[in-house]
Amino acid sequence: LGSVATIDFVAGANLAGGTGLLVGATFGVVVSDVLNGGTGSLFVGPGVVTLPKAAAITPANGALLYWDNAAGNVTATAAGNTLIGHAVLPVAAAGDATLSVRLRG
Repeated sequence: LGSVATIDFVAGANLAGGTGLLVGATFGVVVSDVLNGGTGSLFVGPGVVTLPKAAAITPANGALLYWDNAAGNVTATAAGNTLIGHAVLPVAAAGDATLSVRLRG
């Protein structure tokens, strides 16, 4: 079993805590609000987080999930996106704005 990990990053914009963020090839969730140019902490897992999702996806429990950096949300589409983890219960419905993701860590 691994330990929960965070890494530091320098923000390129004002970011709210809970925002999904790709730093190079590393995906994580901003731990707390950080101002542009400030140093923040990024939770990289392993662990379960709630993130915005593409409107139409309804992934099954355990399905692989990807970060669409252009749209700023989770998708089931691998092409052009970054693998971040897999879906966990409760599974999101098509109309839900968010879903639970277990980050790969």
